[in-house]
Amino acid sequence: MTSPAIPAPPAWALVVHGGSGQMRRAAIASGQDAAYRAELAAALAAGAAILAAGGGAVDAVAAAVRTLEDDPLFNAGRGAVFTAEGRIEHDAAIMDGQTRAAGAIAGVTRTRNPVDLARAVMAHSPHVLLAREGADIFSLEMGLPQAEPGWFRVEERWQALQAMKAAAARGESVFDKALKYGTVGAVARDAAGHLAAATSTGGLTGKRWGRIGDSPLIGAGTWADDRAVAISATGSGEDFIRLAAAHEIGARVRMLGETPQDAADIVVQHELKAADGDGGIIFVGADGSCGWSFNTPGMFRGCVTASTKPLVAIYDDEG
Repeated sequence: MTSPAIPAPPAWALVVHGGSGQMRRAAIASGQDAAYRAELAAALAAGAAILAAGGGAVDAVAAAVRTLEDDPLFNAGRGAVFTAEGRIEHDAAIMDGQTRAAGAIAGVTRTRNPVDLARAVMAHSPHVLLAREGADIFSLEMGLPQAEPGWFRVEERWQALQAMKAAAARGESVFDKALKYGTVGAVARDAAGHLAAATSTGGLTGKRWGRIGDSPLIGAGTWADDRAVAISATGSGEDFIRLAAAHEIGARVRMLGETPQDAADIVVQHELKAADGDGGIIFVGADGSCGWSFNTPGMFRGCVTASTKPLVAIYDDEG
């Protein structure tokens, strides 16, 4: 008896996200819904153009994330949220699944595209993670495009901070999840079978004391390993850190032989929930599979492969 045929993986695959949270149809106007979908499609197009031309996964995820950073709809780059002090601080990471080289930055203030600075750390420094003033100086030394703080300011984000402060003055929670906007990320598998992941965020509205979430922490919010899977996460960062969630998914794939989808669902739908955490992840597996898992009402997301048309989705009942 012959073994069943195993379908060949797509020549390449790309998945992007723009954050997870309280995304419900009743709360998002039709025009804004369309704008989110258009930008997710643009990010897919930017990364897919590289992959379709035979380019590498690292280039593709950087291009996709850069597109989302430039759009003020998302909490990354130009749309980043404000800290309690009224500052904007960016975190980002990128990882090459072939070599497991990685670069990350936290608390940077002037780099126009934080993902490019994370990539510069990976490619041009002996380190993995640089933070705050040192990262800003390194960005200047690398000649990366800079922007004044006003360029990153989005009025909606400023008003979210004011609403949070007003809630705090009334004795209410200062970390209302309804005021959070989504991290962005991308994962890819290129035609050579190599994986990569990148994540970028402004963090939490009203964050204090130099708080750093999971996005720039390799193994928590960002992970890529050609032997298993590439992951980018979004959600309650402290919980993803405690679980080492991205690495946990990769370990389950590599050590237990689980599919990327099964491993992602176990971590996001069970382990994360058990820790009272919310959020989601996107993945691309070494086997060519790709998708997501999230435990919130919605997640801005999209995917495309060499053999499928682009798919963009927001709510939990689609895609």
